[in-house]
Amino acid sequence: MSSNAKVLIPEKEWIIQNNDQKIASVSKYKKGYLVMQKGQSVPFKSLAEIKSQFGIDIFDEKIKKIKQDIVSDKNYVIYDFPCSTYPYEPVYSIKQKLPLFAKSVKSKSLYCAGYYIIKFKKRWARSFCPKLITLERYPYQGPFKTEQEMKTILNAMNKL
Repeated sequence: MSSNAKVLIPEKEWIIQNNDQKIASVSKYKKGYLVMQKGQSVPFKSLAEIKSQFGIDIFDEKIKKIKQDIVSDKNYVIYDFPCSTYPYEPVYSIKQKLPLFAKSVKSKSLYCAGYYIIKFKKRWARSFCPKLITLERYPYQGPFKTEQEMKTILNAMNKL
């Protein structure tokens, strides 16, 4: 039998298919896994038991691959500085020398692309894409294009 598992909710629910026909569903619960097939539910203690029963071995591998693809596809950059989300209305503030963006069309908050170090109370802390208002309220250094560049300055500042 040529079966495969389709992820519905990562690490919680799957559908087992054979030639694009649903033959069972798998749900995780407190004590193990529950397989629903032809109106009957059968408990299993582990995914390994389900894998051997249905001859499939793609539960965990598919999830990890999907998560890696999602992370690697989303590399947003504004004026050579990385940012955490899709940048709406990116601008470069000449006065403040900061790459600014909004996180949505209706957003009233501006964020600064890149890596920063910000001084809160007595120590410097790292930050990735902080709000503009945070940089206006506290002393900061940045933006830095890479995390490594930011960490080097952060270590030097915390030693002072």
